[in-house]
Amino acid sequence: MRKYKLGDIATVEISGVDKKIKDGEKEIRLCNFVDVYYNWAITTAQHDSFMLATARPNEISKFKLKKGQVALTKDSETRDDIGIPTYIADGFDDAILGYHCALVTPNKDILDGRYLNALLHTDYAKKYFACNASGSGQRYALSVEALNSFPVPIIPLHEQKQIGEIFSALDKKIELNKRINQNLEAMAKQLYDYWFVQFDFPNEEGKPYKSNGGKTVWNEKLKREIPDGWDNCTLEYFLTIKNGRDHKHLAEGLYPVYGSGGEMRRVNENLYRGESVLIPRKGTLNNIMYVDEAFWTVDTMFYSEMKILHSAKYIFFTIKDIDFKRWDSGTGVPSMTASTLYNLTMIKPNKDLLKRFDKTIAPIFYKMKQIKVECEELIKQRNELLPLLMNDQVSVNSDLAKCISEIGIVAIIRNYPNSLLKYWRLVIIYKCRITFSYNFSSHSASLPLLSQTSNTFSDTPLPPHQVFGHPKEDQRSSLHYRKKLIQAGHR
Repeated sequence: MRKYKLGDIATVEISGVDKKIKDGEKEIRLCNFVDVYYNWAITTAQHDSFMLATARPNEISKFKLKKGQVALTKDSETRDDIGIPTYIADGFDDAILGYHCALVTPNKDILDGRYLNALLHTDYAKKYFACNASGSGQRYALSVEALNSFPVPIIPLHEQKQIGEIFSALDKKIELNKRINQNLEAMAKQLYDYWFVQFDFPNEEGKPYKSNGGKTVWNEKLKREIPDGWDNCTLEYFLTIKNGRDHKHLAEGLYPVYGSGGEMRRVNENLYRGESVLIPRKGTLNNIMYVDEAFWTVDTMFYSEMKILHSAKYIFFTIKDIDFKRWDSGTGVPSMTASTLYNLTMIKPNKDLLKRFDKTIAPIFYKMKQIKVECEELIKQRNELLPLLMNDQVSVNSDLAKCISEIGIVAIIRNYPNSLLKYWRLVIIYKCRITFSYNFSSHSASLPLLSQTSNTFSDTPLPPHQVFGHPKEDQRSSLHYRKKLIQAGHR
């Protein structure tokens, strides 16, 4: 396998576009450090979440996001946070890459962007960036020279594209799951608004309270009418705010570490277990999160212990309605204090209604948690497959894929550990969805399954003998494979 310097097969540009809005410049959307850091791929679905900024015409031309490019983090406070890539899966008319990031435009005749993105996610790339980053203590950075010198193992372009298709399909399923969870949360928010903003919660007869003549009274503290018998309180009535801690000394493990941008890593210890509302102390102040698990938070993220039973979900939506930018007490980096949060004034419903709301909304949150776990499993499988592909332990069987592509299969992965055929790992892409995956070895776990007829995972994979027969059979014709697949129902 021949290696090329990245600068010989791609163009690398360092963005210096900041987040400011300046007179005389054109308004654009800015894909920032956190957008690159937390996404395997950037799609048009994320467009509206990009922040508004301005840029000069030459900056827009130079750093406009185009399909097939790869963006990566260029500098950060830690070595671990540099060189994190994302694939630009769609073209954008009004979105550009922001500062602290680099934009790579591959030579399409030699290098596939999705393959490069997968390569940059491997330990091979992470070790290179860690060793070649400049700086110490406060900030680390990758120079243009270091990026251009990154050695890229080049395999035939068609194999690069097949590998890219596999990871693209996985990412599409992950992205679909995220959108489903966003929709589920929006449904839950509508129910919250119905109960605690419009006050049309079910009355004793099960009818909407306010719409059916429920009495409301003026509350001077809240400057609005609220249901008769309700009161106001501060956030301190509901919860105790706790500080997060540094996580760098912790070993890898099962517990998620949350920062103001979302989940950062998994560690072997937890700070708290149970329902909690996470509130950023610095950074993206409006990124309020609800969790119900064992977790760790960094020192830029508050977590909370509930004082009132069944109140966590109510508090989550109540706080999310607040624009915390106006409460920013920091200079430079947005910041929040516990005392500011404790003094927030809010509606105090009766405890029975909180319990009823929690019970009503719980199935939605349970479904969201299931989907989140499903995403985590897909990400785990994706990360496990990466080094196998890049270390040549797993190869794309082009001939086999070609002979059965007419029945919807575009890629077959074959594993040769220790240069001996031990088992087959199948990843079948059907209309950009994983239909099934199965390992013939008993010690290797299969991918979660997505049915051909729905966007949900099936619980049981096909037994291997129903697909290809016994794994030790070494002589199989194209026709034999096709017949077996058709017999298994994959037409």
